[in-house]
Amino acid sequence: MTPSSQYPARWWHWLDDGRVQCDLCPRDCRLHEGQRGACFVRARQHDRMVLTTYGRSSGFCIDPIEKKPLNHFYPGSSVLSFGTAGCNLACKFCQNWDITKSRDMDRLMDQASPERIASAAQQAGCKSVAFTYNDPVIFAEYAMDVADACRSRGIHTVAVTAGYLHAQPRREFFAHIDATNVDLKAFSDDFYFKLTGSHLQPVLDTLLYLRRETGVWVEITTLLIPGKNDSDEEITVMSRWIHQQLGADVPLHFSAFHPDHKMQDVPATPKSTLVRAREIARREGLHHVYTGNVHHRAGDTTHCAHCGATLIERDWYRIDRYRVTPDGCCPDCGHVLAGCYGRAAGNFGRRRIPVAIGA
Repeated sequence: MTPSSQYPARWWHWLDDGRVQCDLCPRDCRLHEGQRGACFVRARQHDRMVLTTYGRSSGFCIDPIEKKPLNHFYPGSSVLSFGTAGCNLACKFCQNWDITKSRDMDRLMDQASPERIASAAQQAGCKSVAFTYNDPVIFAEYAMDVADACRSRGIHTVAVTAGYLHAQPRREFFAHIDATNVDLKAFSDDFYFKLTGSHLQPVLDTLLYLRRETGVWVEITTLLIPGKNDSDEEITVMSRWIHQQLGADVPLHFSAFHPDHKMQDVPATPKSTLVRAREIARREGLHHVYTGNVHHRAGDTTHCAHCGATLIERDWYRIDRYRVTPDGCCPDCGHVLAGCYGRAAGNFGRRRIPVAIGA
């Protein structure tokens, strides 16, 4: 395996002034020799772009798929999760900031080849491998190689991402991915610019591309932050856009913020805010709206979009009742439940199992 600090990166070009420009995401970082991009992990070394974290991880863990969160992608199954370091956004509210904002490559203790990761997932009985904890867009070359190794073993791959990338890498990256949860952080460019250092439109472009031009299963998460993106008006406009542009069957997860990173003066999101947001989104026509980071059985439960029958009852990440037919339909009316399903639900439950994977 090529040393991680020297792995050739894709998506860059030379500029007339002698710098190189990274073409992965809309930040368009322009670098002199020895400089790193805003993500900190893509760098110019010896007159080429390299990915400095290829084959290195901040840790591996087996999780329930619902924790990603994905409620309509093989419910109850286990997923081998990992991330690296760095991020191409600068969210002041980041809840994984010790990983995403790390400037210490020594924090990446676990080294593993794509083949070793796929083998470990298979041996552990995982249905899928998830690129998460930090955004897989910035380690796309590594994630794509892992995805190929997984696909050869019949294992699915999941990307948990903010969706902030250019069109060409977007096409190449998601060609390797089976399911994704896109973090739609708000529905105003002002929020994106002031609190994440990015912009809204590229994220919307990613969502439109995924739904209109790929077969990737898509779910969306919005972290509701008191006083920042939790107004009835913003939730209404966002839900309406999802319904009109992406479709009523795209699952939407509202999750609760807790004070962290550079926003420790903002209070935690009350459960009532998530319940209210869920009601608004459902009123706007979305069929599958969930609440996260709080105990709310109604907000964890999946219903038939046609007859309203309860199909999957959850308590946190544990499935207590599963009524989806082997072909993914409601047993009462025969309506197809949007998503991807096996012959039965998995029974992994609420466990979280750290694992060590060698190179």
